[in-house]
Amino acid sequence: MSKTVKIGNISVGGDNPLVFIAGPCVIESEDTTFKTLEGLKSASEKLGVPFVFKSSYDKANRTSISSYRGPGIDKGLKILEKAKKEFDVPVLTDVHSVEECKQAGEVVDVLQIPAFLCRQTDLLVAAAETGKVVNVKKGQFLNPEAMEHVIKKVTDSGNENVLVTERGVSFGYGNLVVDFRALPKMAKFDYPIVFDATHSVQEPGGVTTGGDRTMARVLARAAVAVGVSAVFMEVHPDPDKAKSDAANSIYLKDAESVMKELNDLNEFTKGQ
Repeated sequence: MSKTVKIGNISVGGDNPLVFIAGPCVIESEDTTFKTLEGLKSASEKLGVPFVFKSSYDKANRTSISSYRGPGIDKGLKILEKAKKEFDVPVLTDVHSVEECKQAGEVVDVLQIPAFLCRQTDLLVAAAETGKVVNVKKGQFLNPEAMEHVIKKVTDSGNENVLVTERGVSFGYGNLVVDFRALPKMAKFDYPIVFDATHSVQEPGGVTTGGDRTMARVLARAAVAVGVSAVFMEVHPDPDKAKSDAANSIYLKDAESVMKELNDLNEFTKGQ
């Protein structure tokens, strides 16, 4: 059984309920951010499930130099800070450099290390030193055993508040697959495991990354059945018009049914 990590008043891991981490891939506007957050919070309260809002002020690893990256750290953090206060929810965002960690750590509850940066020691140490929860996404190029060393970089820097996220592994040049053996393997490190359902169905390559959102729900069910502490999902009011991860984001109108299905499955699985 994993350690319990606190995100605000939410407990992740151990015998605690399944946590949902959800929101738009990138901050497009205050209006879209708040509309998505309002819908997700309403669903979480109706179902009685814990919820952490996520969105990025900058997506530094877009495929094309012309792709929308976000409003930037200053404007983006102002929107996230306002969202956190007005909706009273914990917030997660990506960080990409040592310099960003302190600034973002003053606003959000969880600093997320993108998959491509998961071995960047200085970034992991800087995130750890903020004292905030650090969610590290496993690189598409790493086996699950390698994450032990990644975790150690955070914990040896004085921070035990670690989440580890599975988001698929590279398969050939244009696809990702999820090896569900990775979930129990990483769970042996005693930190809560998160499953990123929407990034796991990405199809890299081309000017923009493709994907298949219909498979996100399928993979999430499998992950919950295997056993995870949280599910991570990109959610947008109109995914086809989203400025990032359009192909794999879940419709906001479907979020409640997805949450209910996964929460019911989690309770059934834990009861067996």
